[in-house]
Amino acid sequence: MKSKKGKFTFPHSYTLIFLLIIVAAIMTWIIPSGQFDTVVETINGTERTTVIPGTYDTIEKAGHGQGIGDVLQAPAAGIISAVEVVAFVLVVGGSFGVILKTGAVDRALFALANSLGGKGILVIPLSMILFSLGGSTFGMSEETIPLFAIFISLMFSLGYDSITAILIIFLGTQSGYVGSTINPFNVLIAQGIADVHGNPLLWYRVICWIVITTISIIFTMNYARKVKANPERSIVYTSDQKVKSKFQSFETNKEFSVRDKLIISGFIVGLGVMIWGIITQGWYMVEISGLFVGLALLAGIVAGFDQKGIAEAFVEGCADFAYAAVIIGLARGVLVILENGMIIDTILNALANLLVKLPKALFSTILLAAQTIVTFFVPSSSGASALTMPIMAPLGDLLNINRDVIVLSNQFGNGLMNMISPTGGVLLAGLAISEINFSKWFKVAIKIFGILFVTAAILLYIATLL
Repeated sequence: MKSKKGKFTFPHSYTLIFLLIIVAAIMTWIIPSGQFDTVVETINGTERTTVIPGTYDTIEKAGHGQGIGDVLQAPAAGIISAVEVVAFVLVVGGSFGVILKTGAVDRALFALANSLGGKGILVIPLSMILFSLGGSTFGMSEETIPLFAIFISLMFSLGYDSITAILIIFLGTQSGYVGSTINPFNVLIAQGIADVHGNPLLWYRVICWIVITTISIIFTMNYARKVKANPERSIVYTSDQKVKSKFQSFETNKEFSVRDKLIISGFIVGLGVMIWGIITQGWYMVEISGLFVGLALLAGIVAGFDQKGIAEAFVEGCADFAYAAVIIGLARGVLVILENGMIIDTILNALANLLVKLPKALFSTILLAAQTIVTFFVPSSSGASALTMPIMAPLGDLLNINRDVIVLSNQFGNGLMNMISPTGGVLLAGLAISEINFSKWFKVAIKIFGILFVTAAILLYIATLL
């Protein structure tokens, strides 16, 4: 799209996703529709539908090509399909509205920034290691959405920009996903589908995690230093000036009171309970949202709000997160079009036929690229595993490559593509909360994507030699 002066301007995030829906609909008329036979299996205690290798067959295009009506209905269909995530974002957003309205979080961050002084940059490596560990071990992803507002406020207080906050949280968890060790959503499920027993490459996965996380931390710290040295060179400098009031609307000379400390203590304990629930009790979005509602009520009561004040703050919080919630649903609309058009299996089958003909030296790199492409169409790591493993794992047998290497390629490709994919819900939510245009994120993220893609390709090739 062009401005009046003829200069290209990247479309609004909603426009971009709607354009992707249109492109996906056009593809359903060009790419033949087809499907694999499937079987329902119990893997790691969970029933999953997996495809049967060698059973792909084309089907009649009639009724599967997606038309104008389907395109117009895709946004609503996507929101309905992603209703669990959308509801989670709205409820957590409303809860955060109450917590932030107390001002306790803002004053705590300001006090922290003052106490750190020139050592504030240490927040970056320490936080990213924790987020990366979460991504690597239990698949931390949607759980970070409530933390974006906190880290954006903290980065502003320390003299950095909102992109730094996105890098800390999102790049942190995604580097953990790329270097997954025991992540059940992309390692254990994929190993179960590929019939890999135990975790034979666990020691190598730990090495990969260390390498990838270290590179991500260095990249983020280098970016943060440049921004702090010259704030006006930040790619989001203008937009940050507009949103700072939303994240730092507190009085810096107001005392960090006993009430504030009680609210922050409750919040920290709540985060600990959330981690415990996720790891030991299998908590997901419903349980986590319930926890945040409880924290919001506690914060409102301690702050002295009446019932009307709590309710109004909750509504304001929902409004602030509405953009993020809707964009997640819109992004799911792209997948709805592809699924209804029955072309995902066709794309997967074509990639598999290409890979099997390649020499071993090229196989690993092209395999990584193929897994990355698949993730664009299927952002979910468990969904991508269910689709690709039954097809890709036998390819490893043909080339005398350990099947766990195929699993490794799946986790690499999934984590990498989700760093720059405009269909990734968590990324879009984070950008929406900070009011960052996707194009600005892409200009920063494509650099670390390129670095990590080359790194992953090298690590994957080494794995084929083990």
